[in-house]
Amino acid sequence: MKILTFGEMMLRLKPTGFERILQTSNFEAAYGGAEANAAVSLAILGHDASYLTKLPENPLGEAAMGALRKFGVNTQNILRGGPRLGLYFFEKGNGVRSTGVVYDRAGSSIATAKADEFDWKALLKDIDIFYFSGITPAISSELKEALHKALNYCKSNKITVICDLNYRGKMWTPEQAQKTMAEIMPFVDVCIANDEDFEATLGIKAFDGNMATGIDQIESFREGMKAVTEKYPNCKTVASVLRNINSVEQSDWMAILYTDGKFYETPTHNVNVMEGVAAGDAFGAGLVHGLVKKLDPQETIEFAIAASVLKLSISGDLNLITEAEIRAAMQKGSNARLSR
Repeated sequence: MKILTFGEMMLRLKPTGFERILQTSNFEAAYGGAEANAAVSLAILGHDASYLTKLPENPLGEAAMGALRKFGVNTQNILRGGPRLGLYFFEKGNGVRSTGVVYDRAGSSIATAKADEFDWKALLKDIDIFYFSGITPAISSELKEALHKALNYCKSNKITVICDLNYRGKMWTPEQAQKTMAEIMPFVDVCIANDEDFEATLGIKAFDGNMATGIDQIESFREGMKAVTEKYPNCKTVASVLRNINSVEQSDWMAILYTDGKFYETPTHNVNVMEGVAAGDAFGAGLVHGLVKKLDPQETIEFAIAASVLKLSISGDLNLITEAEIRAAMQKGSNARLSR
């Protein structure tokens, strides 16, 4: 099956070590973005994964393309041109000091792209799964229009649509997100909703905002997941990550899958976090992998959460993990032994 992911790719700049942006004179550079991260994970897992965005015709655009090609992502339909590559600055937290992100993405090539630049008939030819996140329509009104056209084409051509709601409060308000997602969700077959995503993007209460007690709120998550499928009957499957975050470095993670009226839940993983970024994208890719491979629902959600927590052990945006490593992590305690 062929998968196309659609969104913005950016250059990530991170102070070395645990330095703050205010004090550092050195930044580590990497490339990523929600849908690009998912595409890389899927390609590493052996899928025919393509990525769609717009990148500037300069060395930064070429480097971003190279970061995808290196891991087998098909980049042939990426648009070129526009003024610049978006940036984000990643400041790693420590202990009780939270990790932070500063965006510098206004006026990027994808943010200034016009809806009519995307020829969806050609871009979605032979595609089986279309994957995007709530970040994409938040970028610009033109991208929101482009996405609507893509979703209409998917519906007319029976292409499965998977959406990671992925709310970003620094990009739009809950009111803006809910208005837009109310128009988008009728096209979505599979939805990923974590933490504040339920209420901020769908207006459905499932989480009280306390990241220290996410797993403890499992019953309200279940109710929220059922509410999504009741509000949008076309959405047959909802997946969620639940977390108890004790500090930047220590947290507990589990996940729930709701499909065909039944819940499937994973064991809880106690995680030592190297870098808390892009684990949700790894989860989305793991979920897609399970759906494409027609794994049973229990195996699918266990595969997805294992992929997600493994990402927390890797620096950068990309989940450079194989299927064998994910399956090893699915076996309790096996990921701690020496592999030789």
